[in-house]
Amino acid sequence: MKQLFDYINSYLPNGISEGEFEIVKNYFTPKRLRKRQYFLQEGDICKYYGFILSGAMRQYCVDDKGTVFIVQLFIENWWVGDRESYTTATPSKYNIDTWEDTELLLITRDDVTELLNRSPAFAKVVRIMDDRNSIANQKRLTSSISGRAEQRYADFVSYHPDFLDRFPQHTIASYLGFTKDTLSRIKRQI
Repeated sequence: MKQLFDYINSYLPNGISEGEFEIVKNYFTPKRLRKRQYFLQEGDICKYYGFILSGAMRQYCVDDKGTVFIVQLFIENWWVGDRESYTTATPSKYNIDTWEDTELLLITRDDVTELLNRSPAFAKVVRIMDDRNSIANQKRLTSSISGRAEQRYADFVSYHPDFLDRFPQHTIASYLGFTKDTLSRIKRQI
């Protein structure tokens, strides 16, 4: 739980007290997943959000032709889940699986709701994370509809250098919205 404690403190200038963190940690359940194991499958309802302690994961959808489209990549100290399915309790359009053996701390929606009321520090962290997530999603959307492929890759390398050694090139290319061949061409030009 120290990793979660440090993560929460990274968002709060005054940190979270040990006493308040005792409340927070009681809402989380540890979980281990093996490489290639599903966290969530398309059609299931996302019942948990996970805080990744170690490992790497990917969120993706598959079209009728079997093409995989990477929606999100996750590593340590990231939160993982399908927000739409989790929030609305509707079947997910996505699969989320592990790219490496992964350890997580899981929390249910009901527990998040209760914890937001019991822990002002946790509530503040969630608000900050939501704001940052909204900004990141807006930047990614703008980049994907108006940015050149070279700039999208340069931004990816700048924002997520740790991903380069954790995920294969075809996964990174899919996340950026282009083919592996396009990514290879861009890397040769840089």
